[in-house]
Amino acid sequence: MEDGKMGNATTIRTVLAILQWWGFNVTVIIINKWIFQKLEFKFPLTVSCVHFICSSIGAYIAIKVLKTKPLIEVASEDRWRRIFPMSFVFCINIVLGNVSLRYIPVSFMQTIKSFTPATTVILQWLVWRKYFEWHIWASLIPIVGGILLTSITELSFNTFGFCAAMVGCLATSTKTILAESLLHGYKFDSINTVYYMAPFATMILSIPAIVLEGSGVVSWLYTYDSVAPALVIIITSGVLAFCLNFSIFYVIHSTTAVTFNVAGNLKVAVAVLVSWMIFRNPISAMNAVGCAITLVGCTFYGYVRHLISQQATAAPGPRTPRGRMEMLPLTGEKQGDKI
Repeated sequence: MEDGKMGNATTIRTVLAILQWWGFNVTVIIINKWIFQKLEFKFPLTVSCVHFICSSIGAYIAIKVLKTKPLIEVASEDRWRRIFPMSFVFCINIVLGNVSLRYIPVSFMQTIKSFTPATTVILQWLVWRKYFEWHIWASLIPIVGGILLTSITELSFNTFGFCAAMVGCLATSTKTILAESLLHGYKFDSINTVYYMAPFATMILSIPAIVLEGSGVVSWLYTYDSVAPALVIIITSGVLAFCLNFSIFYVIHSTTAVTFNVAGNLKVAVAVLVSWMIFRNPISAMNAVGCAITLVGCTFYGYVRHLISQQATAAPGPRTPRGRMEMLPLTGEKQGDKI
């Protein structure tokens, strides 16, 4: 009886963790799109900078004031030698995500983001010379096919927005791979990651934001009708961006890898549906089919990755005479959207 109650409590905790993660993630995406489209604040660098500033403050409060998580101490030289390069790629990733949101619909952007597992595997194979079993390559076929179908049939296709989203996938993959090589020895959670990386990202982005968008922001402040409510929305998007990182920490510790993977793909479907209901961007039938194929492919990839992970745990050691076979790519198990 007690076991049943504990099981029910665990299930409820898992569902609540997933729902609050979905809520923060979808809300941040929708608000960002609203800022660019409805508020006519077409300055993705500035919006990203606001997010980094809010996340820096939020992480400091969570760790130093509220003591939610213990601070992971990092040597001063490691902050510049290890964390700074990751922060640079991290910054590029977030900026390109916001740039793509300005030019293409949320549905299209979220579908393209699902291409990240494929870009990670390809980068590891081409640049880092890692090798994977054929199951991994086969699981990428529906992802690539779905992305191609979605791109071809997208009614609101914008070349610049599409390229920004694709390069953003590469940046996400690069950050994941760099994290594996640069942060060995440090077991970062999402809050500590933001604590160290967000200040660096703010420093990196602030000067380009001022130089490239400063005059436009000043002009917007003088010409926009309802500046005060608009600024509240922009700052709120930054606060919610930090809350999203906190929600990722909670959901990672409340779910299994398979549940996290499936929930992540369903989250994309929820974001697509909500964005369509709000912005009413046209979606053709074939475009919806392409998006569905991509999400099914991502779920299949996560399942294959989980099976291979279990095999590797059950039978450790090299599985091929070459000793160069890397059965398990770095992406997919406990990754989430940050900032």
